[in-house]
Amino acid sequence: MAKLKLRGKDLRNIGYPESPVISIAIGVMESHYKHSTMEDALAVLSKVLAEPEAYEQDEILGKIAARLVEKKEEEARELRDTGIQYAVYGAQFIDSAAIRQMEQAVRLPVAVAGALMPDAHHGYGLPIGGVLATENAVIPYGVGVDIGCRMCLSIPDLPVKQQQAEYQKYVKVLTDNTKFGAGAAWKHTPDAAVLERKEFRELPLLKFLHDKAVGQLGTSGSGNHFVEWGVVQITDPNNEWNLPVGDYTAILTHSGSRGMGAQIAGHYTRLAKELCPLPREVQHLAWLDMDTEAGQEYWLSMNLAGDYASACHHLIHERLVKAMGAEILARVENHHNFAWKEKHNGKEMIVHRKGATPAGRGVLGIIPGSMTAPGYIVRGRGEAASLDSASHGAGRAMSRSAAMQSVTRSAMDKMLRDHGVTLIGGGLDEAPMAYKNINEVMGAQTDLVKVLARFQPTIVRMADGE
Repeated sequence: MAKLKLRGKDLRNIGYPESPVISIAIGVMESHYKHSTMEDALAVLSKVLAEPEAYEQDEILGKIAARLVEKKEEEARELRDTGIQYAVYGAQFIDSAAIRQMEQAVRLPVAVAGALMPDAHHGYGLPIGGVLATENAVIPYGVGVDIGCRMCLSIPDLPVKQQQAEYQKYVKVLTDNTKFGAGAAWKHTPDAAVLERKEFRELPLLKFLHDKAVGQLGTSGSGNHFVEWGVVQITDPNNEWNLPVGDYTAILTHSGSRGMGAQIAGHYTRLAKELCPLPREVQHLAWLDMDTEAGQEYWLSMNLAGDYASACHHLIHERLVKAMGAEILARVENHHNFAWKEKHNGKEMIVHRKGATPAGRGVLGIIPGSMTAPGYIVRGRGEAASLDSASHGAGRAMSRSAAMQSVTRSAMDKMLRDHGVTLIGGGLDEAPMAYKNINEVMGAQTDLVKVLARFQPTIVRMADGE
């Protein structure tokens, strides 16, 4: 078999920069991959080029990766010496790692405003609960992996007393009409206008993802995603639905754009990192300029993913309501992993809310607690300092791994019993004690939202846990 022979031109053709990394890469490949075909060798080099950080510890390819990382850092755009000022709500509930992430984010040269919500905790790039406004730039990881992750609450015309009287029926309807997890799909796809959108025909990535979107329509994700029966207590007589104050049966769901959204996020984050190299500590905050083809493609894809997430929720609710022979009296819903074009102080901005609820004046939203703690329907007050935002939930007090190590199944089961909640599926990583106190979080944002109603879960369905 002929030995591998690479030229600098071969590497430049697949995107390698004109630098010493080319000779390093040729030396490594001809020494350790000498019996590989040219095609296979270039495929390996392309993978290292795309994600050099993933190969830094590799005994062989690490030499190439290290030089690529150095090159990226040499070319990286500089951050501001000091960040823009931003408001923090409930600072006493926010871990230092989330604060450090926000401090880095507001040093981006495209950042123009920011805020941190009381449920904030450490994430990738922008902290969960972080709000960041930029000028003419969109940050894929400022939106996050689960694009358009949202809440949706419906009030059907089902008597509250019926939940106890026909408890097993409610459990069965919930189990039979929901699907969770990465491989979840329905055999028969319901009709949905979102699947006919022109973006699926015009954008190559979305064309590739269409079949996945069809299969997963009307399903829920894993992790903290859920579908719940519960009781909502309306406390504001001036509510937007003209419903009398009192208790009502309600359906509450939390999920996003499924596998399609995750692949959109991954693709455009990789592209942003290539086009906008940043120092390593903020590399996940690479942005796409809105006046570029890549920026416009992401914006169209993100908005489609958000509409797809909304359609998923509506289909879940329709299945449950139809199975119960009911009709919907009222509905409230909102995204909390998304970017919006908004005007603040007379200036158009791209406002990223990664785990934050839109709370413009008069805007309705839902802020959930945990599987035992209450959630709240709220009306935004339009607080300028928060960029018209509020928390998206209670926020995690423990990481998933910490919860798995410190919470026992018996302790979680006891807590569920004490609160009269039935759990179908769910893992210890989502135990109620892994979350902050929702009432403390709500108390830290009274300037941001007014509470209209309180939701208490009764039967909770989640993906099967460990």
